[in-house]
This record gives sequence, C-alpha cells and structure tokens, in this order.
Amino acid sequence: MNAEKIVAAAAFASSLMLSMPFVQAQEGGWPRTVKHVSGELTLAAKPVRIVSTAPSLTGILLAMDAPLIASAATTPSSMTDDKGFFLQWSGVADERGVDILYRNLNFDIEAVIGWEPDLLIAGSSGADSVIQHYGELEAQGIPTFVVNYSNQSWQDLAVQIGEIAGLEKEAAAAIERFDAHVAEVSASLTREKGTASIVGYNIGATYSIGRPESPQARLLSSLGFEVQGMPQERSDDVTRRSDFDFISRENLSAAITGDTVFLLRGTDADVAAFLADPILANLPAVRNKRVYPLGPTSFRIDYYSGREMVDAVARHFR
Repeated sequence: MNAEKIVAAAAFASSLMLSMPFVQAQEGGWPRTVKHVSGELTLAAKPVRIVSTAPSLTGILLAMDAPLIASAATTPSSMTDDKGFFLQWSGVADERGVDILYRNLNFDIEAVIGWEPDLLIAGSSGADSVIQHYGELEAQGIPTFVVNYSNQSWQDLAVQIGEIAGLEKEAAAAIERFDAHVAEVSASLTREKGTASIVGYNIGATYSIGRPESPQARLLSSLGFEVQGMPQERSDDVTRRSDFDFISRENLSAAITGDTVFLLRGTDADVAAFLADPILANLPAVRNKRVYPLGPTSFRIDYYSGREMVDAVARHFR
C-alpha cells in the first residue's frame, strides 16, 4: 500500500475516535447505566429482545448481530422492499426473522408493548424520530435508548449501542470487517487526478453539495479521493446542514468545484441526466465525463449501504 493510501486509511480510522458525549457506561458487567440524548438508561441484564423504531439504525443493529426481533418500517419506495425495509439490509433482516414493528413510520405504542422488548433503540432526528413519544415509552416502562444519527457515523453509533446492549465486541468486529473491505478496495483503485464533489442532483427536486465532513465524503476520503465542499463565498439561496449544503438549481453549477462528481443516491440514469443538463454543460467533470453514481442506497450510510457505495465506486476505478 503506498503512502497516500496509508494516510487515507489512517485518517478514516482516526475519525472513529470522535468523542461520544452521550455515552457514559459503568465499567464491568451488569447492571449498567448509560446516558443518551433523552436522559439516562439503566439495564439490569444484557438485552435479548431488541426492537428498533428507526429503520435508519436497523442496519447497524444487524451488522452487530444484535438480538433484533422487530423494526419499524418506512413507507415503501424505490429504496425499500415492499414491506418498507431498506434494500441494503432487508435480505439480512428476512434471513434473521426480523418482523415489522409497525408500518409507514406510524408510531404504535401498543405494537411496541406487544413485542415486550428489553431494549428499544430510537432516533431523535429524521422521519423515523419518536422523540415526541419518549415520555409515553418511559411511562410504559419500556427501556429506551435514544441516539442522534444525523451528525454521527454509523461506527460511532455502533460503539454507543454496543455499550448499552453489551455488544462491544460485536460492534468492534463489524467496524473491523468494514474497514478491511474499504482498505482492500482502496488499494485496488486507479484514481483520476484532481478533487471531487458529491452532488445531490434532483433528489425530490432539491440540489445539494456534500460537505467534506459528511459520512459520504469521509468514506470517499478513505478511498483516496479529495472531496471539496461548496465554495465558502457562496451565500445566495443556500441552506446549510451538517452534511450537505442545499442550493437552487440555477446556482448549482457555480457550487460544484470538483474535477470529478459523485452523485448521491445516483444511478446510471442519473449520470446521463446530469451530463445532459444544459446548466451544467461547462463543468470540467461534464466535459470530461467524470461523473459517477454512488448507488441508490448511498443516501444514509450504514454498514451495508457503505459497502455498497464502496463497491459502486470500485466499478468505475478499477
């Protein structure tokens, strides 16, 4: 492995050492007490019946071999199976017999109670958030662990969940498997010179540029790509988030500075549409046809979608 690849791999590994302010578990076995977004949770014993109200977190639980018995399902779409389980992990969930907690993200306290979980994993942000129902869950005596997945990598979240669920070794093993795959693919790539931009192109009629600190950019960096965000001087019609900056379509061209463009949630059809867009015709990436899809599951990075994104990149750079 050359120096560039070693540095990239080291940078990615070091990103996993970010502080996790909500996790303060007692050392040793059980009982253990852990702080989380909504308060503090004490478990008397290692959980054996885990449910997830956040499909965005379910893939992490599956990667950790957690004793997951049921997960909420989102509204079926092109990114899910017909039940509403995300495509990147729906097959694994089916193999392990994971059932539907409730459908279409319609929170159902009776369904949660019926599964008699000894640990409920919930998100505090996004469409699958149940933060407004936390008091109701507490009142029913359901042990609930709430995390904010909007500003953390799946690896950070796996470590936190592993702490409360007694799955520290399983979380570390999942991260190790993922890192090994990334390092293997990185060593096999032939990269083009220059920088890269991540673009959300016409996703629900929105347009955005990935920030260098976004999970997608961090993963591309671990593969040896230098990801650039939106120019700092851009301030017109911009909505900033921790991972992506949103901009109007007419200003999109000026916001893309990379020599190579990777399309978030992109397919070959999205690449064709991007290359044919007259507004973008003068971009170096368009003129040189250096536009590549990150795959339909790259919108939210977990263990499974991350591997699929890495493999999508590899198809174009080997």
